[in-house]
Order: sequence, then C-alpha cells, then structure tokens
Amino acid sequence: MPKNRRIKKRQTETSKRFVRLCYLAIAISMIALIISSYSLLTKGEIVYKTVYINGTGSSALPKASYAKYNITSSLITPLYYLPNDPPITTNMTFGQRLTGINTQLNSSELSIINNAPDSYFEKAGAMYLNGTFGNLVGGVTANKVPPFIVNGKPSVIYLGSITCFFCGENRWAMALALSRFGNFSALFKGYSSFGDSNFPTLYWAPGRYNQSSDDFGSFYNSKYLNFIAIDDTHPIRGGFALNPISIIEENVNATGNTAYIDSFSYILNLSRVQATAFQGTPYTIWGDYQLGGADAVDVGNSIGNNEYQLTNMTHAEVLAQLSNPNNSSFGLVEYAAADLYVAMICSSINNNAPVCSLSSIKAIESANGY
Repeated sequence: MPKNRRIKKRQTETSKRFVRLCYLAIAISMIALIISSYSLLTKGEIVYKTVYINGTGSSALPKASYAKYNITSSLITPLYYLPNDPPITTNMTFGQRLTGINTQLNSSELSIINNAPDSYFEKAGAMYLNGTFGNLVGGVTANKVPPFIVNGKPSVIYLGSITCFFCGENRWAMALALSRFGNFSALFKGYSSFGDSNFPTLYWAPGRYNQSSDDFGSFYNSKYLNFIAIDDTHPIRGGFALNPISIIEENVNATGNTAYIDSFSYILNLSRVQATAFQGTPYTIWGDYQLGGADAVDVGNSIGNNEYQLTNMTHAEVLAQLSNPNNSSFGLVEYAAADLYVAMICSSINNNAPVCSLSSIKAIESANGY
C-alpha cells in the first residue's frame, strides 16, 4: 500500500476513534447527571410527578420531578418571651411605631382570629368570585406541588420576614385561614420595619426585632395539618432585609428539628426544579399548593410620603375591622384572601374539615381548579 494511502487510513481511523470517544464521554456525562439529579430530587423517596396549574385552573404546564417527604417529627414550640427583644409599652408615633410589639393578644383579641363566623368567609368569598376586589385578591399563581407530610398530616409552610410589609399584611389572612382548621393558643403583636411602611401585623411567636436571625415555630394546633413557620429577622428600625438563603439554612439546621430542616430542604429542592419557587417573601405552601407571594395586597391607598393607610392603624383598629368586616373593605379583603388559602387546604385534605362545606369554599375550589 502506498505510503500516502497508509497515512490517510491511519488518520481516518484516528478520527473515528476520537469521535467514538467523544460520544462515549457524552454518554457517561449524561448518565452521571441523571444519577446525580435522581439522588438529589428523591432524597431516598419516590420521584413524584406533578403538573403545575395557574390560579384560574385554565392551563397546565409541563411535568416536573420533585422530592416527596413523609416524615415523623415534633414541631418547634417557641419561647413566650425574648430577653433581648422585650415587649415595648411606650406609645410611639406612626411610621416609627413599636408600641405593643411582642405582647400577646389577650383572650378577646385572640378570639377574633380563632372564632370568626363562617358568614364572614361566605360573604367575602362570594365577593371574590364576582370580582368585587379586582386584583387585590388572588393575584399570585398557585402551583401544584407534592404535600410535605409530617406525622401523617399535610403542612402549611411559611417563609417570611418580620421586616417585610407584604408579609405583615399577609399574616392577617393566614391566621384567619389557619383558624378554620385548628386554633392558636397564642399570637403576638408585631410590625414590619420602619423602612418598609411599619405595618401592624401578627407574629407567630415573639420576634427578634433587634437582631439578624430567624424565628421558628408557633402556638398553633390542628388535627388536620401542621404549621411550619419561619420568619427571618433584622433590626426592625431599619428597612426590609433578608438574610442570604445559606444563612437561613444554617439557622434552620441549628434547630436540630427534623420537620424544619427537611421542610427547608424541600423548599430548596422545589427551587431547583421550577423557576416559580422561592424568590422572596412571603412564600407559602398550603398542602398541595405553593404560592410565591402574598395572597392579597391590601395595604390601603397611598396618602403621601409613601405612607399607606395600614401604616397609621393600631392593632386594635385592625382587629376591630376583622371582628366586624361588613363595613370594612380591609376586613373583607382579608377574609377573601383567607378563603383562597382555605380552599387550597380543603382540596389537599379531600374536603374533610367542616369549613370545606361552605358554598363559597366549594365554588373557589372549582373556579380556581384546586
């Protein structure tokens, strides 16, 4: 065989071997990626296939794989008093107000949350369904996710910040919704930060309002569901601030509580497989449904200097509007927002709680595709 032909043949064979090696390397990389992803997403559990839905139930997005959790664990019971963040009784001015922060709601105030009449939920639900509130309620897409099961019950998972005014407004609706499936033995007065409108709100437990940290747990009990609450904290006299996710994760892991550690891992896993997972506060999961924002935006109209009506309300005034919402747009919006949360939980527990029999809740489940 002529020398030139031999050289050309060797070059051809070398090229073929190189191509085969490239294909082999690509195949090995793909297999490794699949194994790695499966290990990450399943965490020793089965891979759960699900379909996203939007808030109106009108369309479905492609399937995705998630980790599924079904664990046994206690929940965190917080302290009633924080020595470094004590209650403040001094009467302070609106916009720079901490009056009553970390004080417990008295029995009458707590009853407004725990014992709200079904008629308020019915009226507000009907108004939501006929469009009375416009985009004030239900503007956040609810994506379907596998439930986070603890001790045989699905969970409501909350990740918020005490400095955040959207979190501050949203906790009123959250508390009303949770009260339909159980009760709070204690709730605490709180505020969003001075730099984020200083809204009066509820805290699930006394807040570390003087420090950068995280608060865990609540005084909630239910036979239907678990409530896993995480509130990020920063000095409240400043503006809105949120610790990096890595710091929050460190603080969660430091609790040593399996339910909280795994729930945060669950949030991170969701964020790895879909772009609409955690992007900021408030972030909630209601049984089978995840929301990446507040379910209502009921902050009142601006009155100048970036102030809102809610900024200039006391806790007593907010609670008065919730105790008699018939003449209060704020109160009715909060009940309507609560109705959406209630409908998500009812769908997640096969409508097994008494509140699920309300006509407005059934209608909201149907209208939103829950």
